[in-house]
Amino acid sequence: MTQPVGLSEFLSGPLPERAAVLADLDGCLIAGDRVLPGVPELIERCGERLWVVSNNSTDTAEHLSARLGMMGLAVAAERMVLAGEETLRNLQRRRPGARVALFAAPPLVTLARKLGLVPDRAQPELVLLARDTGFSFADLTELTAMAARGLPVLLSNPDTFHPGPDGTPRPETGALWAAARAAVPAATASSLAKPAPDLVHAALSRAGVAPGAAVFLGDTPETDGRAAAAAGVEFVLLARPGGVTLAQEIVTC
Repeated sequence: MTQPVGLSEFLSGPLPERAAVLADLDGCLIAGDRVLPGVPELIERCGERLWVVSNNSTDTAEHLSARLGMMGLAVAAERMVLAGEETLRNLQRRRPGARVALFAAPPLVTLARKLGLVPDRAQPELVLLARDTGFSFADLTELTAMAARGLPVLLSNPDTFHPGPDGTPRPETGALWAAARAAVPAATASSLAKPAPDLVHAALSRAGVAPGAAVFLGDTPETDGRAAAAAGVEFVLLARPGGVTLAQEIVTC
């Protein structure tokens, strides 16, 4: 679907019966600490067929599952595919024990250590930038210097923002990276997050479902829609509550 639809309209049709229903998080299921209308019904109807596929790079799946539980939403950590966590796990598989200049929130730093990665800004082998609400000017200075030295940079996600509870944009990882690139225009970075199909592929693999048997719910065509299309999954564009629309700027990595 290319025209935005309300969640109630989606629930009134046959698509919720697909073998896997993949859903973005911010702007689709929640807005800040607010559960969006129709989401409890979506979770009840889809049950274990519902998978959260999000560019979230602040939480781990375990942390997010607990946070959603406090909001009355029961989604198991095993059915969440989050960009920050997946980036760390992918890095651990490719570069076990790597020394990483890690700019990230505490849950991801803790996970990195559990995976055997070594957070190290003094002598790093590469840089991993995620969304961190404590990111400071000193952090930006360090990140800029590392990018200028040519260290490989991984982004947990390239989004410049996600919508807050009232639709106001809230800075994301891509905005932090854009600040560094303003000082080092030639710097490049890579990311496995949406709009790349990696997260969608991971959810389908864990669900044991073929792309044609799934559907993806998202509120942003430029990220959710492109990721779904690249993975061969039908995409449904959800209307943001209140009709709020925001232009999505994707940082070129």
